[in-house]
Amino acid sequence: MTNSVRIAPLKIGVTGASGRMGRIIITEIMRSNNLVLSGATVGENDPNIGMDVGEICGLKRVGKILKHNPVDMFESADVIIDFTTPAASLEHCLLANRYKKALVIGTTGFNDKQKEMLQLHGQNIPIVGSPNMSLGVNLLLAVTEYVAGLLDDEFDIEVTEMHHRHKVDSPSGTALALGRAAAKGRKVTLDDKGVYDRAGKREQGQIGFSVARGGDVVGDHTVMFCADGERIEFTHKASSRQIFARGAVKAAEWLHGKPAGLYSMKDVLNLRIGI
Repeated sequence: MTNSVRIAPLKIGVTGASGRMGRIIITEIMRSNNLVLSGATVGENDPNIGMDVGEICGLKRVGKILKHNPVDMFESADVIIDFTTPAASLEHCLLANRYKKALVIGTTGFNDKQKEMLQLHGQNIPIVGSPNMSLGVNLLLAVTEYVAGLLDDEFDIEVTEMHHRHKVDSPSGTALALGRAAAKGRKVTLDDKGVYDRAGKREQGQIGFSVARGGDVVGDHTVMFCADGERIEFTHKASSRQIFARGAVKAAEWLHGKPAGLYSMKDVLNLRIGI
């Protein structure tokens, strides 16, 4: 099945609906003539439970009530978009497995064990998992892997990032993804080469990270390749979370009808860089 043969509007459910990303994603869905919001859910202690979904987004009433129990939404949706927490996302994977639904996950902060569980779920259902859904960041990931493969260890690699004061995980999921892209280009692993707390002299071949938190910064990421006498920098700066919502919705449209697998935004955007 491909998206080109789909006639009926795509039905999308949204978890974490009262959060910043949830509200923006719902607004993006409501603006489209080809998409239908099939439901929206939140955590069990959310004070917005029972409200009309449109109202929490500053829109007109849409006749969809914000719920905690996601079962009805999973039954009726074609695709679920999930920006919550690692534990909640894995619970949603179980529901997606039960009802054989596609799942777009933009949650960050998964540990290694949780990533393994995502891989297992991807054997049964189609999942797009990405710490960052923007076109620009995913282009940066592809460029980072490509350039890292061209430059040897004479070029030190540093990843810097800054986010708003409320962000919990550090380094950001996007920064770690950039580090993994650089490591893949170098044919090494981030587990072996990553340095997260700089102290003392730098060793050749390391991939370093630095983190800043403050204000309302949506997300700034830079990858630096530094050698004696020259430095190459690639930077992406996000000024609006709308870019992540657009990417998540694009991923949902692409994912519908795909076979089981754990996909990335590189697959969604068909990013292939090389000469």
